[in-house]
Amino acid sequence: MSVNRTSIHGQWSSRWAFILAATGSAVGLGNIWRFPYLTGENGGGAFVLVYLACVLLVGIPIMMAEILLGRRGRQSPINTMETLAEEEGLSRHWHLLGWMGVIAGFIILSYYSVIAGWTLSYILKTGSGAFIDADAALTQGIFTDLISDPKKLLLWHSIFILMSVVIVARGVKNGLEQAVKILMPALFILLLIMVGYAMSTEKFLEGISYLFIPDFDALADKNLFSDIFLPALGQAFFSLSIGMGAIMIYGSYLPKESSITFSCFTIAIADTSVALLAGIAIFPIVFSYGLEPAGGPGLIFITLPIAFGQMPFGTFFGSLFFILLLFAAWTSGISLLEPAVTWLVENKNMSRVKAAALAGVITWLLGIVTVLSFNDWAFSFSFAGSIKENGLFDIFDILTSNIMLPLGGLLVAIFAAWQMSESSTVEELGLGEGRAYQAWRFAVRYIAPAGVLIIFLNATGLLNVFSS
Repeated sequence: MSVNRTSIHGQWSSRWAFILAATGSAVGLGNIWRFPYLTGENGGGAFVLVYLACVLLVGIPIMMAEILLGRRGRQSPINTMETLAEEEGLSRHWHLLGWMGVIAGFIILSYYSVIAGWTLSYILKTGSGAFIDADAALTQGIFTDLISDPKKLLLWHSIFILMSVVIVARGVKNGLEQAVKILMPALFILLLIMVGYAMSTEKFLEGISYLFIPDFDALADKNLFSDIFLPALGQAFFSLSIGMGAIMIYGSYLPKESSITFSCFTIAIADTSVALLAGIAIFPIVFSYGLEPAGGPGLIFITLPIAFGQMPFGTFFGSLFFILLLFAAWTSGISLLEPAVTWLVENKNMSRVKAAALAGVITWLLGIVTVLSFNDWAFSFSFAGSIKENGLFDIFDILTSNIMLPLGGLLVAIFAAWQMSESSTVEELGLGEGRAYQAWRFAVRYIAPAGVLIIFLNATGLLNVFSS
């Protein structure tokens, strides 16, 4: 059955506008520190190969499915799932999948905004010369002072939410598209400038080796399943921003004549390129100044500022680096807000400005929980064998990353491959019924769900229970 719906919110002016927007949604803070760190610690080039295989077999098939659903429904994720379920003669309860994505987006943005606020703060700190000749004690003290002060965190959190609301309130073409057309090229340019500086350091080749050359001696002490495959699989799934409704709503603005397959492969290549370029930029600096390539916020907010404080033109390059981080966070932030805004416009007869403001206020209020989790409301608890230190912030992170997103990705794959008619998916993908379509259908029916199920079981600690 041929379907030709039109989104009331508008559409991207071109396929490339969509690719920039979806890449912006996928590229985030995790690309800048987590992927390079995982690559270096888990076998270098060997990890990259496993990661690319996971992107190809798990990430891209589910992303194609999510875009397929979005473009066919042309509405918010909630209304899209309800419409498509009715169209296919399925239970209307499938709209709960849309609700889960929208709610996950709210929760993720509420704490993501607080972390992005750290980046805003560090742009000013670095630009003011706060890290000149700094040692580990000073950078640790500055970071601790920031996260222990709820007033500072609330200020930066509020600014970032306002930045996201302003863009989303302007609509698809005047807001989202114009923003990504500026921010994404700027992000790549900033990355290339940082890479150019890294090439001038004495440890550039060591940094390249750390990222790309397989360290078989390191692999000898590792469990190939738990230490290589599982991290690569998890990173492949989460780095493409699937399972939270953002890619589905962006897909609803994709022109009918645009190829979903080409778009998905291009987005995956761009997302991976950002992660690799970040590693090329970061690790030669880390090694050149004798620093430890630790992962997570410690690398970005404690370790790297020491290097920026010692290197020539460090104030300039340090500020540049944190602006780069801000752009990555900003493009992700607007995509997380968009699904809720579209639902409010469609179902509550709101203008986009009012809907964006309301969604922003709700997210801002929820973010106060995260702000207080680093200081007044902080507590420790155990989950899946590891100790969590920041209480409610960690609970939000576990709820979304370990449960809601994998479950959302799994249900997207099931709906597209097992519930929708083959004729509907053939029509929307535009691949015909040949080998390319059959390869996608096989991957999204069998390989991708199995991969996401492994992610879910591992993230919740159930994999250890079943394997013991």
